[in-house]
Amino acid sequence: MRLTTKGRFAVTAMIDLALRQDKGPVTLAGISQRQEISLSYLEQLFGKLRRHEIVESVRGPGGGYNLARRAEDVTVADIIIAVDEPLDATQCGGKENCHSGTDHQHGSRCMTHDLWATLNAKMVDYLDSVSLKDLVDQQKQKNIAHGVVVMHRSHIAS
Repeated sequence: MRLTTKGRFAVTAMIDLALRQDKGPVTLAGISQRQEISLSYLEQLFGKLRRHEIVESVRGPGGGYNLARRAEDVTVADIIIAVDEPLDATQCGGKENCHSGTDHQHGSRCMTHDLWATLNAKMVDYLDSVSLKDLVDQQKQKNIAHGVVVMHRSHIAS
């Protein structure tokens, strides 16, 4: 299983977008700056997200990106799959030809294939059960909790 920076960055950027889109289209430059993700990398990711109809672009002055669907209708699995991130823990990519080196086992499954295939299914089920709205709500709660801590500390200092 390899969830690379492509999948992680795509999910992070989508949370940033969903948190801010109520103020109008969100620029990739803004996401790049806030999340410390290369602008050119974001452009590649958002091209894929747009082709999968997860985001839509708005051209012109004040342009940027908006969600193409409601946040509750976008899952983490949707985002990761859209950016071509493989969700596969098997050695063979699910092709069941784990053994390729020895003649008597050529093209056969390894002994742990079913374990990793089951993990794949559970991983996809989990990522499909978490919506972008869930992640946005979590982030808002963290921001509120952090704000209370900051206010509390500044109150003590005065």
